[in-house]
Amino acid sequence: MRAVWFGVLAATLLVAPATRAADVAAGKAKAQVCAGCHGENGISQTENIPSLAGQPDQFLQWQLVFFRAGSRKNEQMQPIVEELTNEDIRNLGAYFSQLTPPKGSEDKDPDLSKKGAQVAAGRRCASCHTDSFAGTKGVARLADQREEYLVKALHDYKAGQRVGGGVAAMADVAYHMSDEEITAVSHYLAHLK
Repeated sequence: MRAVWFGVLAATLLVAPATRAADVAAGKAKAQVCAGCHGENGISQTENIPSLAGQPDQFLQWQLVFFRAGSRKNEQMQPIVEELTNEDIRNLGAYFSQLTPPKGSEDKDPDLSKKGAQVAAGRRCASCHTDSFAGTKGVARLADQREEYLVKALHDYKAGQRVGGGVAAMADVAYHMSDEEITAVSHYLAHLK
């Protein structure tokens, strides 16, 4: 019986179409339109616009799919993502994920960061976003993200205005957070070293 299953598996693998690897160079070319908002090399200089550099590939792909499907809404993103093919999305994910993430700015309020670290531990943020908050697979990198963007994202989850991967977990976590906790954890994550 074991040999039969092995034979079926081998035959399936031999006739299955090969998945094309993402083309980072094509992703870089396609990303030129992204730079206007998300910054050169995926590091945002614009308020409430996230940096994309160093985000996990799968996370980036899912967000683009959510925007394209209309389940995640943003009037600036909608006309751009409507034109993206699945191949474009794979290429963009591969491109941005291999870029060096932003470096956190100097923490001018270490007491607020300490409170934020306590909030992150209490809300078990690392259980999904990893101990270094670098994210993984379909989970966002939070370390060194723009502070005001993190505040906005948490408020959007809390209000039920943001959907996408992990929405149930994020909505539940954010719903129970006070404004002070949101401010503190966002400050902490934005200034991680």
